[in-house]
Amino acid sequence: MEIAIRNGPVVLVFKSALRPNIVEIHEDLIVHGDFIKDVAFQVDDLHSIHQRIKEHNGDILSPPSKSSDECGSILVAKIGSCCGSLVHTLIQHIDYSGIFLPGYKPSSNFNLVSRLDSIPVCGLDHVVENHPHGALDDVTDWYNKMLNMKRFWSIDDKVVHTEFSALKALLVANSKRDTQVTLVEPVPNSRRGRGQIQECLDYHGGPGIQHIAFNVNDIIAAIDEMRRRGVEFLPIPDSYYDQLELRLKDTNLNVIEDLTEIRRLKILMDFDSDGYLLQIFTRPVQDRPTLFIEIIQRHNFNGFGAGNFKALFDAVEEEQKRRGTLLVEKAPY
Repeated sequence: MEIAIRNGPVVLVFKSALRPNIVEIHEDLIVHGDFIKDVAFQVDDLHSIHQRIKEHNGDILSPPSKSSDECGSILVAKIGSCCGSLVHTLIQHIDYSGIFLPGYKPSSNFNLVSRLDSIPVCGLDHVVENHPHGALDDVTDWYNKMLNMKRFWSIDDKVVHTEFSALKALLVANSKRDTQVTLVEPVPNSRRGRGQIQECLDYHGGPGIQHIAFNVNDIIAAIDEMRRRGVEFLPIPDSYYDQLELRLKDTNLNVIEDLTEIRRLKILMDFDSDGYLLQIFTRPVQDRPTLFIEIIQRHNFNGFGAGNFKALFDAVEEEQKRRGTLLVEKAPY
């Protein structure tokens, strides 16, 4: 069974097995719990991408085929990834004008949602994959060979570390920068701490999607409404905002949002001489600490909050202490 939900241009598809004999789904759930199985990409020329993947010996799960209904047609293919159980569906629109994809029908069973204040989403800003230590070079090479995505940005453990753990991250993106995948791996530490990346890998049963980031135009209103609905976010100490206000005093940056509201809602902020971004992260959305959501708003700023990585890392480690998963009997590397 599949149910698709939409907010603006973003569509999430939830899939569940209705019968116990659907082995693939049940095996995945045993290993990973609820998880993101498929990150789909819309492409302009599926046949040329398919040929590129074949030339690089990629894992083609289903070759390009035409899918149609009364609203038109698409071309669709599916490939295995270099990220555990994750797959990528590749979709090329031909003349399709339906609500989503062929075979999906509108539902009238969501009247409750219409009674809630809206939280408009502008798009999917990026997704983040967690990988084991030492894997990022191979993963970057895979995205470059298969999907022609280029390395755009990186950060290492010299910037993002605590007493117990550290990470390395880099971004791959297409030429238009409208498809962005952040790749993250843990960095070995002599202390017996299990950082947030290793914790996610352990509980997920290997590499996978750590979080997805939704872009909004009004983060203050969005987070106010999400908190009203009961969404829990990572707590950020007041000292972060004291330092933020001091840093902003040394700039000529015009911040539109009220800093008092940013502090109240525990939103993080990063900036340079040209602009700034606002971002906030939920607590894990399920019992396993393996998936969370980021809400992000950009003001002429194309980075990924490198100035916030330390604050975010500290906040997550506090959550790990609360869960009792930060310290291990021996270093996990």
